[in-house]
Amino acid sequence: MEIGILGGAIAGLSVALALRKQGHSPRVYERRSGPATMGAGVTLWPNASFVLEELGLLQDIAAVSGRPRVARRQDAAGNSLGGIDIALLDQTMGYPTHTILRGDLQAVLLNHAAQAGIPVEFGHRAVGIDLEDDGKAVARFENGVSIRPDLLIGADGRMGSVARKFVAGDNSPVYQGFVNWIGVAQGERALVSDIAIQDYWGAGNRFGCVPVRPDLVYWAAAQARPLSAATPAADMRKEIEDLFAGWPEPIARIIQATPTHAIRMIAVHDLEPLHTWSRANVLLVGDAAHAPLPTSGQGACQALEDAWHLARCLQGKDRLDKALLHFAQIRGPKTAKLAEQGRAFARGLFATDPETCRIRNERAKASDPLHDVQALAQGWSQGLPLTGYTDNTAMDGAGFSSLYRL
Repeated sequence: MEIGILGGAIAGLSVALALRKQGHSPRVYERRSGPATMGAGVTLWPNASFVLEELGLLQDIAAVSGRPRVARRQDAAGNSLGGIDIALLDQTMGYPTHTILRGDLQAVLLNHAAQAGIPVEFGHRAVGIDLEDDGKAVARFENGVSIRPDLLIGADGRMGSVARKFVAGDNSPVYQGFVNWIGVAQGERALVSDIAIQDYWGAGNRFGCVPVRPDLVYWAAAQARPLSAATPAADMRKEIEDLFAGWPEPIARIIQATPTHAIRMIAVHDLEPLHTWSRANVLLVGDAAHAPLPTSGQGACQALEDAWHLARCLQGKDRLDKALLHFAQIRGPKTAKLAEQGRAFARGLFATDPETCRIRNERAKASDPLHDVQALAQGWSQGLPLTGYTDNTAMDGAGFSSLYRL
């Protein structure tokens, strides 16, 4: 089957690789003129590593990533708020957790796409999708090119997705009340003492840092603010330094090790869950279908799960419309639940009332680490044949609200 994929980031490339392994002929169309990423780094939790292993990518991912063993939470004064035993989570789910720069993940995906003979066409910005009389969709690009594949997959992100507009109509991203500054810090010496995810909670602001190596750390700083104030300052590094002055190390050290030009500010949006993911022969995947907040911790992981499930659905169905419907029925409930959990976590994380923050912190300290790991393993394993969790349908939100996300 000839398959056109709009978007050459994590969702688009992983779907292309999964479908190529099934014997299909995918071609990826990316709007940018060359490889680019929209974030600093990503944590690939065990459910993502399962898919990467299935795609034959995990060994290459491991070579350029970190292996965190623990996630620690602290308040703005450095007091412990508990954490997550990532080593136990990995053991429970049967696959490792990796921390990786988005650029390195993108490079691995592109390299494997090239090895698989998957064409990736850069400089192809989709401007519209039309439905022809025979019920087949045609995608039009800004450069004048049009394509009419057997299956058109929209992996073109949460902001301004042409495919989502075609499938769902006007479903605009929703601002969730906070901004993220993201960056990558690299030092001549170690910036952190160990490969541990660290999350610091304040009142209406937070700072999270994720090492790949002791001298290489990606991070996100965040603050609750109205959309009208969600504009970058002239000197973003100074703004962040001032905002987090007096917070525990290694925060100041990490900010100082990040070039100002390498810091980006993002007004954080997500999308409402969709009732349908396809129209005619057009299917949505990744953020175009389900765009959770970064506080879900599962954006990239769920894009990878889309790839694994879609390949299985297309292999097991004779009719395309039935395969696409089955895919959405499998993926819809899990991704909608993760999106809601991401929103709920963000509401607590960016509370500004001191008493609300105190209660939030006390609950985090009182959480049962073993229960948190079990809840995460159960929820993230849903629909996947992972160790000990091959037939779970329930998702316990307690563990999700207590794990660090970036």
